[in-house]
Amino acid sequence: MNIKSHPSILYFGTPVALISTKNANDTDNLAPISSIFWLGWRCIIGLGASSQTTKNLMATKEAVINLPSVQEVEAVNLLAKTTGSNPVPNTKILKGYRFEENKFELAGLTRATSETVKPFRVNECPVQMEAVVKAIHKLAEDDSTQHGRIMTFELKINSVYLNKSIIMDNNPNRVDPDKWKPLIMSFQEFYTTGNKVHESTLAQIPENLYNS
Repeated sequence: MNIKSHPSILYFGTPVALISTKNANDTDNLAPISSIFWLGWRCIIGLGASSQTTKNLMATKEAVINLPSVQEVEAVNLLAKTTGSNPVPNTKILKGYRFEENKFELAGLTRATSETVKPFRVNECPVQMEAVVKAIHKLAEDDSTQHGRIMTFELKINSVYLNKSIIMDNNPNRVDPDKWKPLIMSFQEFYTTGNKVHESTLAQIPENLYNS
């Protein structure tokens, strides 16, 4: 039986991503997010308007979307309550965030030079996507209490880098979902995918037909 409910958040399960951007002084910012989805080679992300990543994306229009696997969960957790904004925004102070400038070093992650954008890729992440901002929108324009607090960004993916360990045998352009164990955020807790539960009718469609 379903009952009427009013959860504070509706994070039923989305991938964790580490977004790397460049600060105004050319240092590196690295932020974990989980408000993200893809349509073809376009990506939509949601961020707080006061976050350093938001400021960097609006200024430089460049980023790398790095997808950690379950192996990188400790590194992601080390970044969870840090911010590149100094001073720390009041909304984040209430949640226990602190300013951290050297995020790669804090998380024990290493930089990999990008080919099409200035921000670095995260070498340890099995999926790395260089991207540029194509559109910026304010969320909840119809709600005076929320308007201006959250921004959504549409990013175009320029280049994708995949670790060989997650690639389908004999096909370098496809990820094997049986090998790929993404880090999933569900109601503030870390999870991952399990075994396939049923054959998918959609899987009968050749993947290349979705190529955009």
